[in-house]
Parts: sequence; C-alpha cells; structure tokens
Amino acid sequence: MLFRRLVWCALLVALAVGSLQWVVQRWQAVPIILAAEEFEVQKAPVQAALDAHAHTPEEAAHAHHHDVDWTPADGLERSFWTWVANLLNAFALALLVFAAMGAWAWKRGMPAGAGAWPIAAAVAATGWLSLHLWPSLGLPAEVPGMEAADLHLRQLWWLLAAGSALSACALVAFGSKPWRWAAAAAWLALPFVIGAPQLIGDPLGAFSGEAHQRLQVLGRDFVLATHVSASLFWISMGIVAAPVFKRWLAPLLDRSSSAAALPTGSLA
Repeated sequence: MLFRRLVWCALLVALAVGSLQWVVQRWQAVPIILAAEEFEVQKAPVQAALDAHAHTPEEAAHAHHHDVDWTPADGLERSFWTWVANLLNAFALALLVFAAMGAWAWKRGMPAGAGAWPIAAAVAATGWLSLHLWPSLGLPAEVPGMEAADLHLRQLWWLLAAGSALSACALVAFGSKPWRWAAAAAWLALPFVIGAPQLIGDPLGAFSGEAHQRLQVLGRDFVLATHVSASLFWISMGIVAAPVFKRWLAPLLDRSSSAAALPTGSLA
C-alpha cells in the first residue's frame, strides 16, 4: 500500500515539476542550444577529414558510429522526447525526495505531516546543492561544439562532487556529534582538493572569428540558463512535494510508526 502510493505520488509530482522544467528549458536553454548547433556544423568538414584518415577498420567503424545512432527529429519529436526525459528525471528525484523526507521525520521522532513544508524545503535545497551547484562549480554546462576533458573522468568527478555534498548534508541532518560540521566541511572540500578534470587549451579552439566570439557569449548565457532552470526545478519540487507528502504519504507513515511502537501484546 505504501509503496504503491509512493509511486503514484512521485508520478503526480513528476508531471507537475517535469512539465514546468520543460517549459523553462524551452524558454531559456533550447534557443541557446539551437543557436550553438548552427555553429557546430562548421566542425563537420574537419571531423569528416579525420574520419577519412582512420587507420584501421575498427577506427573507421568508431568514427562512423554516429551515423547509426538514433536521434529524434528536430521540432515536435525532439520536443516530445525532451518532455519525456524531464518527466522521468523528475519522477526518479521525487522518489528520492519523498524517501529523504520520511527518513528525516522518522529520525527526528516527529509526525511525518507536521513538518512537511520545512522538511521539503530542506530536502529540495540539499538536492539543488548536491546535484546541481556543487558539480557545476567544477564542471560548468557546455554548449554544443565545445570541447571538454575526457567524458569518463568528468562523470567520475561529477559523482564525487555530488556524493560529497550529499554526505555533508546527511552528516548535518542526521548526525548529532559536534564534529559533524568539520566533517561536512571536509566532504564539501574533497572534490575541489582533487580537482575537476579540465581541457588543456581553448574549448572553442575549433572555431575562429565571429563564430568563436558568438559561442563564448552563448556559453556564458547557457551556464546562467542552467542555473536558473535547476533552481526553478528544485524550488518547484519542494513546493509540490510538501502538500503531496502531507496529504497522501504522511498519514500512512504515521500509522506505520504507531503500529511499530505498540507492544506486541497490545496487537492481539
């Protein structure tokens, strides 16, 4: 019963938050991406020349692998699948938010519905810090056509930054020892002590003249757009998750906690 309701509540939140995220992206991020893609095609002749000089059949197959990859067509199809991706992302994160809210209420020994709004705000702030701000400080968003460091290294560092921020927040929220603040600060500093992988050279070195200048401006605008989009996502997540949690999940959690607290003999 609880799991089924959790799934339905997460779907409800995902529909609202994911759709809002899609609208914000269409308003801010998508025009920047489309503008950058117009310059990205200038790299195609250079890439084709590199592909033509592949020395082995394996290299040639790898060079032309993108020819068989499916991508949605521009326009309605691309817009639809972007919306679906936003819904799936919001659904997964809503499940995590509800689980964190329930765990926090249980840890503090309070009725789950009593502090739904402040708990939702704290969990949403944790998500924004851990899954957006902290990784973006080392790996800012990139527009199409921009070169970057090795993808696997960037993925590993992103996981390190997000995991470190989550660990720091968990220490502060669930810990009780005074040293938890120092430990949280150490966790937050860890990814930056190691350092994010960075590309040596100009990430827009393949472009020159007006294209280079225009892509620099688009890159700065895109970083700002991603900050706005992520901030609105987590704000809306907290606003929508709080009443949903209080209305449909908190009563079940409170009843489960009450039943677990009763002596065995009283249930006979």
